[in-house]
Amino acid sequence: MIPFGVIYADFKRLWGGALVLIILIACAIAFSMVVNLQERALREGSARAADRFDLVIGAAGSETQLVLSTVFLQPSLLPLLDGKVLSELQHNPLVEWAAPLAFGDSYMGMPVIGTDDHLIADRLSTSDKVFQSDHDAIVGGASGLAIGDKIIPIHGQIGAEGAHQHNEASYTVTKVLPLSHDAWDKAILVPIKSVWDLHHVVHKEGDTHDEQFGAISSIIVKPKSIAGAYQLRTQYRGGESQAVFPGEVLVRLYGTLGDARQILSWVATGTQFLVVVAILMVVVIHLEQRKRQLGALRAFGAPQRGIISLVWCGLMLIMTIGMALGVLIGYLATLWISANITTRYGMALPVEIKQQDLLMISIMWGVLAVILLVPALLTYRYSPAQALRG
Repeated sequence: MIPFGVIYADFKRLWGGALVLIILIACAIAFSMVVNLQERALREGSARAADRFDLVIGAAGSETQLVLSTVFLQPSLLPLLDGKVLSELQHNPLVEWAAPLAFGDSYMGMPVIGTDDHLIADRLSTSDKVFQSDHDAIVGGASGLAIGDKIIPIHGQIGAEGAHQHNEASYTVTKVLPLSHDAWDKAILVPIKSVWDLHHVVHKEGDTHDEQFGAISSIIVKPKSIAGAYQLRTQYRGGESQAVFPGEVLVRLYGTLGDARQILSWVATGTQFLVVVAILMVVVIHLEQRKRQLGALRAFGAPQRGIISLVWCGLMLIMTIGMALGVLIGYLATLWISANITTRYGMALPVEIKQQDLLMISIMWGVLAVILLVPALLTYRYSPAQALRG
């Protein structure tokens, strides 16, 4: 039977050493948890955000920036795409719909995006006309705006060079979209024609239709089939345009993120090794403080197995408390980091402790259990004579 009363008395008497051990272990475990949980949350959150964007077409340039600006609405000066590409896509038999996007304006720090009915109608699963007039605005569920609110956009971001308010323009919120848990929850969608008119974009006549199209930041394309998606990507990949599957671009980003995670994992492993060394040093000091007690137990006839069990159980209790605290701190820290990322970028990051995380903790617990057997076995070298002389 484990003498928990004796272990508790030892903790109470030597609380300083026990506290140091708990803090060391908690910090090492928390660091590992944050690295693993945050990397996975970023990977899963970004993948979910990109799911509803099949194909993105923009002007030639950086594929990564095109995806970051279109999918995650990160402000950037994207090169503009000629409006004739939109006209071609909207009459392409491989395309179910193609929705233009025009960036550049904002309101209360939220992006004002010019688009047409297709993108919103697909989101709402409706075939009805969405924009009833050029002054309508449809806003995301996390924008804080309500139906009837007036919006006067600002060109650029507040405080940025060249930023100015479009006093000649005004939009009225006519619909609030349901939450999608991504950056588009804070987007303000307005008719793209009004954006072209507002910025005095030179319109170009379509080749075979009387439609007018101005310059576009990017185009979201819904292909009719997977085969069609690949054909479209090939067709618009090169020259003045580029076509990308957001998922493929994210995979490359995940590779970079994975490399960073690997480096952090190595750092975490090195930290854990140093922590184990520090733990052993503290354990030795801790046991030296108990030298007289352990020697006295032998003098009173305590069996070898009992003394080793007493020491090992006490150390393992400290380790278990430290690891449990580390898991809790790591989880809470990851939640805090993810909440800040969500607030700043609007992308929901799922933070969840999964089976592989618990397996990792269990393995670490088992390794520590074996390591701590060494100092526990060494305690039996304290003889009764040494205890009595102390």
